[in-house]
Amino acid sequence: TDSTVMLFGESGTGKEVMARFIHRNSYRAKEPFIPVNCAAIPSELLESEFFGYVSGAFTGASTRGKPGLLEIAHKGTLFLDEIGDLPLSMQSKLLRVIETGEVQRLGSTTVFNTNIRLIAATNRDLHSMVEQKLFRSDLYYRLNVIPVNLPPLRERPEDILVLAEKFLGEFNRKYGLQKAFTPSAIRSLMEYSWPGNVRELRNVIERLVVTSTGSELSFDGEIGRAHV
Repeated sequence: TDSTVMLFGESGTGKEVMARFIHRNSYRAKEPFIPVNCAAIPSELLESEFFGYVSGAFTGASTRGKPGLLEIAHKGTLFLDEIGDLPLSMQSKLLRVIETGEVQRLGSTTVFNTNIRLIAATNRDLHSMVEQKLFRSDLYYRLNVIPVNLPPLRERPEDILVLAEKFLGEFNRKYGLQKAFTPSAIRSLMEYSWPGNVRELRNVIERLVVTSTGSELSFDGEIGRAHV
């Protein structure tokens, strides 16, 4: 469907992976998937990045103009990661696009009708932010159509070994190796709390693969240190 999805979860739980999965299994799969990290764009550039601009719209603007993310994502999916970091001023502009489907480049008088499927994600408590007037309630309810909670890795231990084997297979193929976990390594993987979630697990497996000298992977005390 085209329903807006709101992904909740700690950092590293795989929110973008889930967003891409949703896009691939939608009828928009052949159209663009545009990921945007709302926390990574400087506040003074947000409007020009989202809406684009025409030549001469502001000092320093490209003479050729630039399409915005909302325009580029037309017919596809726009993934708004870290939506909780979007300033209130930009929240109101985004809300208007959601309600009207209209986008206008900075400095332009032309209105572009956009057709976008929205997926948003956050590791923050948006409901509390609404109560504190830090996030617009109208935008919150517009985005929170289908809420999906991605639990941290420590709450789904049955996934740890499956993911570890998946990542090990990826890195073995990438580097032309045939490495395997020792029984002690598997115990260490299962006993660790994984505060960095799936992202940390993947990084640890890669570190083990590229720093070990033998075919068996194990841990020396701390989980991040590999030895033969």
